[in-house]
Amino acid sequence: MIHSIRYKCVLDTNVIIPIEIRDLLFWFAHDDLYTIKWSKHIFDEWEDVMRRNNIQEKEIKKRIGWANLAFPDAMVNNYEVLIEGLSLPDEKDCHVLAAAIKTNANIIVTNNLKDFPSKYLSTFGLSAKNADDFLTDTIDLNPTVAINSFRKLVLNRRNPNLDEYDVLDCFRRNGLKDTANYLHALL
Repeated sequence: MIHSIRYKCVLDTNVIIPIEIRDLLFWFAHDDLYTIKWSKHIFDEWEDVMRRNNIQEKEIKKRIGWANLAFPDAMVNNYEVLIEGLSLPDEKDCHVLAAAIKTNANIIVTNNLKDFPSKYLSTFGLSAKNADDFLTDTIDLNPTVAINSFRKLVLNRRNPNLDEYDVLDCFRRNGLKDTANYLHALL
């Protein structure tokens, strides 16, 4: 079940980069709706994207530091030896699968589903979902905790301060249409 901290999810870089998606994923994990997992490779990719977007090094280190501080057990280690033996449409994604296998994850949350074929993932007892489907499933299994997590996200949001409906609009613009509509219905 997704509403259990025993449900482990490896977050691909592409769902960590957009702050709107990252914030909701992080708040749901913070409130024990699932257990968040990632790897050094994933964080290296995140850092590279931030650099390409001209984010200052100090800010990059702050974001990475906060993520590791908030989820000290999220980092998957010793997965690198598995990478070479894996085969995905984009070989640069094998590190994500390796981390998921190493940590015995249930799911990979990625917005590049085409790069994670379901038949191949199932041989490892894994599946992949895009962020919108994963988040709506999570809300569905524990709507009370999910709406409280969302409200905390809104209350803790800075620069700019946005109300619940503004944040929902941000979600929609970032590919979380079903998630935003579901949360809106719960308000």
